[in-house]
Amino acid sequence: MEGEIVNKVANAGIEQIDLIDFVNKGELVGIDLKDLLWNELVLREKEFRAWVKDHDWVIYAEKHVYIYCSNDAIVPAWAYMLLVSNLQNATSIIYGNQSQAQEDLFFANLNNWDISDFVDKRVMVKGCSAIPNPNKAYVVLTNRLVPIVKNLMFGEPCSAVPVYKKKKK
Repeated sequence: MEGEIVNKVANAGIEQIDLIDFVNKGELVGIDLKDLLWNELVLREKEFRAWVKDHDWVIYAEKHVYIYCSNDAIVPAWAYMLLVSNLQNATSIIYGNQSQAQEDLFFANLNNWDISDFVDKRVMVKGCSAIPNPNKAYVVLTNRLVPIVKNLMFGEPCSAVPVYKKKKK
């Protein structure tokens, strides 16, 4: 058929990676220690332990939980430890605010991803800014892929930026 439109991109055998796929999709819940402090400044052990004892820890089951203190109070390390010891049914427990927790979860997903399907393949990493710490993400991903891929590119197939090409032996 003369004049048939051929999708060269689809036929190029390029595997695409979209880093947005590694953003946490699970429920994320925070515990702000500021709310448990006297005058939002001082931790009183007796009151804190009473709150821990009476608190409904079931609400955190199978959720990602981040623990932080949103003001400059000095919180003793044992207080964080006591909270964590009661959060054992959570999917994960992260020290830091919501933004730090989202970044930690994103990089855990990225680092735990099985990349064995990309051995000796041509790989395109899609540009994306809606991810935590994009430059770090590209560094981590590139560091993982370069030892195994045949080619690594950035962008879209119609405007790819070559990043790496395995040397022929």
